[in-house]
Amino acid sequence: MNIFSVKKKLKLALLLGAMAYLPLQVSAWGMTGHRVVGQVADYYLTAKARKAVQGVLGTESMAMASNWPDFIKSDTSFNYLGSWHYVNLPAGLDQQGVYQFLHTEKGPNVFNKIPEVISVLKNPQSNADQKRMAMRLLIHLVGDLHQPMHTARKEDLGGNRISVTWFGEKSNLHRVWDEGLVDYQQLSYTEYAAAINHPTKEQLNAWTTTSLQDCVLESYTICNKIYAGVKPDDRLSYRYNFDYVDTVNEQLLKGGIRLAKLINDIYG
Repeated sequence: MNIFSVKKKLKLALLLGAMAYLPLQVSAWGMTGHRVVGQVADYYLTAKARKAVQGVLGTESMAMASNWPDFIKSDTSFNYLGSWHYVNLPAGLDQQGVYQFLHTEKGPNVFNKIPEVISVLKNPQSNADQKRMAMRLLIHLVGDLHQPMHTARKEDLGGNRISVTWFGEKSNLHRVWDEGLVDYQQLSYTEYAAAINHPTKEQLNAWTTTSLQDCVLESYTICNKIYAGVKPDDRLSYRYNFDYVDTVNEQLLKGGIRLAKLINDIYG
């Protein structure tokens, strides 16, 4: 075997190894967005809550823990977590329609699983592994809840079946919101979190007193505007970023602040 064949096989092995750590499908916010939510949340933890989180996660930061539920998709034994990342809502619901749907839908989804993982963290009988998994899930699912296309429609798989191009490359509406808009800002997650972390007192008060069902309603309302603003095969680029970057930034910031509030309440 010549040296070129060896190098080719080594490169293939490294590529396959790297792929093993990639999620099997795109999920809310992508890696950067989820880390932004985790990093923002860390800014707003109380000292007591921060110590408790460190006791659960050890040396793993909230930002890095946020991606675990996507990475674990490479392990089929965790397939049952798939529907926890979103809640599919029909089109055309008003406020009461959203509330009614959420409280009658029995399938596992992001709305009804967030309280469950909080209960695991509150339960003194939960062991260390259970708490670590619950904390990782909580960080991730709160981020998912604030990605508007995770409250989207079942028939198009949350926009995954709506083909568009993003700066000339084939994509879909869901992926644009998961990764395209966030990655276009060309910021690390720490830079991004610092750049958007300027809420007013009024925003802090409003966002930390919002119920879980109203968080869904917020995302659903934004989601309907997203659907109305795009057609299949649209060519999205600079203008789309201009129109929606403020929405993306606010949802990331809200997600982090609300995540911190939930964790502070758990350990309050």
